[in-house]
Amino acid sequence: MKFVLPLMASLTAFAACNTAGPHFRGLPATRITVEGSTFDVRVRGELAEAIRINAEYAPRFGPIQRRAGIAMAQVSGCTVKEVRGDQAQATGILDCD
Repeated sequence: MKFVLPLMASLTAFAACNTAGPHFRGLPATRITVEGSTFDVRVRGELAEAIRINAEYAPRFGPIQRRAGIAMAQVSGCTVKEVRGDQAQATGILDCD
């Protein structure tokens, strides 16, 4: 029994790895890879969400932020004005004329 609880906790953590944020729930994700970073991207209105789903050693937000912005632009077809977030989940503000 003492092995079951850690296993269940680990499985729960993996299940939540690419779960959309509240604003993006229910939207289909488009999986895209940019320079070795793989993201699930969802778009709603003037916002996009990029969740990095691959493992990377010691990722810094600077390079991930740029790659997430590229992924959001490719999926949405819009210009990305700003990307906020962290190494795992980023939100982009879109400019869709």
